[in-house]
Amino acid sequence: MATDYDAPRKNEEDISEDSLEELKARRSDKSSGVVDEDETEAAEGYELPGADLSGEELAVRVIPRQADEFTCGVCFLVHHRSQLAYEKNGQQVCTECA
Repeated sequence: MATDYDAPRKNEEDISEDSLEELKARRSDKSSGVVDEDETEAAEGYELPGADLSGEELAVRVIPRQADEFTCGVCFLVHHRSQLAYEKNGQQVCTECA
């Protein structure tokens, strides 16, 4: 059995003072404040108003890549030229992927 050497040790007088009823009372007090609820089950019960987004259209303005930007060959994100780490075989790699 594992021993916790940092835990305070009880002497024989402390052990004999702990009666069975006292231990049961402490155990029930500790567990009374604990709520055992599964988060996923709780989240499934909520219905958001207007949650049907099938007819929704996104209104996002797409700006083409600028002259001072590049597309990373690893993560395929568009970065500013200042984040270029190196170029190998025509593939430009950003500092985050390098």
